[in-house]
Amino acid sequence: MKHFEANFDGLVGPTHNYAGLSFGNVASLNNAALESNPRAAAKQGLQKAKALADMGMVQGMLAPQERPDLYTLRRIGFSGTDAEVLQKAAKEAPALLNACCSASSMWTANAATVSPSADSRDGKLHFTPANLVDKLHRSIEPITTGNILQATFSDSRFFSHHSHLPEHASFGDEGAANHTRMCAEYGHAGVELFVYGQVATDPSAPKPTKYPARQTLEASQAVARLHQLDDESTVFIQQNPGVIDQGVFHNDVIAVGNQNVLFYHEQAFLDTQAKLDEIRSKLNTELHFIEVPTNKVGIQDAVKSYLFNTQIITLPNGEMAIIAPTDCQENPAVFAYLNELLTLNTPIKQVLYFDVKQSMQNGGGPACLRLRVAMNQAELAAVNQHTLMNDALFSRLNVWVDKHYRDRLSVKDLADPQLIIESRTALDELTQIMKLGSVYQFQR
Repeated sequence: MKHFEANFDGLVGPTHNYAGLSFGNVASLNNAALESNPRAAAKQGLQKAKALADMGMVQGMLAPQERPDLYTLRRIGFSGTDAEVLQKAAKEAPALLNACCSASSMWTANAATVSPSADSRDGKLHFTPANLVDKLHRSIEPITTGNILQATFSDSRFFSHHSHLPEHASFGDEGAANHTRMCAEYGHAGVELFVYGQVATDPSAPKPTKYPARQTLEASQAVARLHQLDDESTVFIQQNPGVIDQGVFHNDVIAVGNQNVLFYHEQAFLDTQAKLDEIRSKLNTELHFIEVPTNKVGIQDAVKSYLFNTQIITLPNGEMAIIAPTDCQENPAVFAYLNELLTLNTPIKQVLYFDVKQSMQNGGGPACLRLRVAMNQAELAAVNQHTLMNDALFSRLNVWVDKHYRDRLSVKDLADPQLIIESRTALDELTQIMKLGSVYQFQR
């Protein structure tokens, strides 16, 4: 049976804006209060997804969240009509309104952790939505994320869905941004790497001092248990607290893997050699550990360019390619390194550059925009086919974006009651295009 690694990209939502909500994310903070272009952001994401589909990759789309999130605003005491709730929040608690308007679900690398059937004891493909408790604007996502995932992967013969972890800092879980999988072939049993920032139950354990460690060991271990993963198919690695304090808020800002390749910065992990040896002992295949030295690419260059927040994909011809943001081209040290990488006799043979600046300015690169789902042919056939990218869906979604999205949005525009109507109208139509059913609270 054939097997694939599908990428399910997050469709950028109608309220895409730059409110600078993510402490610890340098790009998010540096670009706070810029005017955004939701229409351009959505089209940039669609263009990247379509390009991968045209390369022969299995490419899907995941719907955005409903924003503004009036339900959260009502939970914290704002009342009246929808317009009154919005206007009261804008006047009395603008920071909370900003959080409830965030389009951060576009970064589906944080949506969930996914374990393929080849790794799980019950032979099913497992999904656990991330609780994202470290950031208010993201902590309101998991229930709707679960609804969207279940509407996309609905066949219980193949797919197993779990609730998000307890909403407490001890179980801080940021999803696939701190998880990658190594294997010989996508359909063969592999080793899943869970990268954590701190041990919540051990105050004396290493942890960052400036910025938060968003993923705990306890959360990673809980997801591994839920997904029925054995010890032989898991490796738990601590991210270097020093790089978290330099703006590396997720592992996917400092490392990325694909099949038998792990591409990582010299400073990415603690106990690096011991963990690489553990991967070797658990995965009986030829491995390529590509370490980028600090003297060639410094941490700040890596963070600014999102060198590691690139996608490494295996093309239909068996070669690997890096999908990189154009920011990597514009950074001299990073561009020089990527050109050198192509001469190093690794499985990576191409670097393809895409403009995703609307996303990059808010702190997320190409890899942030996608959730990886390794699956076999039967599982792919059981996916909601209306979510899979092809010429017809690409055309229909572009028309949908042109119809419903604004071409500029400032933070002050978030208080506009018309934005509620625009967003709900757009999402209601989207659920019909993608045959998702009633995944949003306003539809229920």
